[in-house]
Amino acid sequence: MDQNLLKKEAAESAIQFIEDGMKVGLGTGSTVKYMVDALAKRTHDEKMQLTCVTTSSRTKDQAESLGLKIVDLNDVDHLDLTIDGADEIDKNFQGIKGGGAAHTMEKIVATASDQVIWIVDESKMVDTLGKFPLPTEVFDYGLTQITKTFEDLNYHPVLRHYDDGKIVRTHFKNLVLDLHLDQIKDPHALADQLDHQVGLVEHGLFLDMVNKVIVGTENGPRIIDNIR
Repeated sequence: MDQNLLKKEAAESAIQFIEDGMKVGLGTGSTVKYMVDALAKRTHDEKMQLTCVTTSSRTKDQAESLGLKIVDLNDVDHLDLTIDGADEIDKNFQGIKGGGAAHTMEKIVATASDQVIWIVDESKMVDTLGKFPLPTEVFDYGLTQITKTFEDLNYHPVLRHYDDGKIVRTHFKNLVLDLHLDQIKDPHALADQLDHQVGLVEHGLFLDMVNKVIVGTENGPRIIDNIR
């Protein structure tokens, strides 16, 4: 089955958990794009009143163009629900995010939310994290030194570039170093190490953060509930 169709069915299934009057976080990525399309249609059809916060300028532009009300995160005291994608989810429902270089904003929004739903196609479900490179957001200042630190740890850091050769910049104009780890045996230990790394703004390990995962499969969307 086409991967985009699996993404679309997971995305469209997720909006059933959004209720009128909610404050909703909207994630980033190709699967979320389908969700925003579906949410905007439902909001219009049912005349729902929602307040939304986005995790990237791409999602903000899309949502506003479809008529959704977007506010700054600083203008709300909390979010009822955030729906976002993921690049990998392991058997313990720990995740890697940041393929779109928005992981810092995504993590801030997620931690401000009462509930978090991840929407993915079944290819994103893995036993162990690490095949997908782990994104880290870093400053220009000290890039040489932090890169060497990661090289000495055998984390195989690679500065992210676009296909045209231009350097990728985050929303905050920082750089992305992708760590090619292959396998992350202890995500919590690695997260703790990265949390204490000077010069690193944020990493893409999203641990103990999701409440529900919706997986697009050939047999229809599978909802994994009551995770935390």
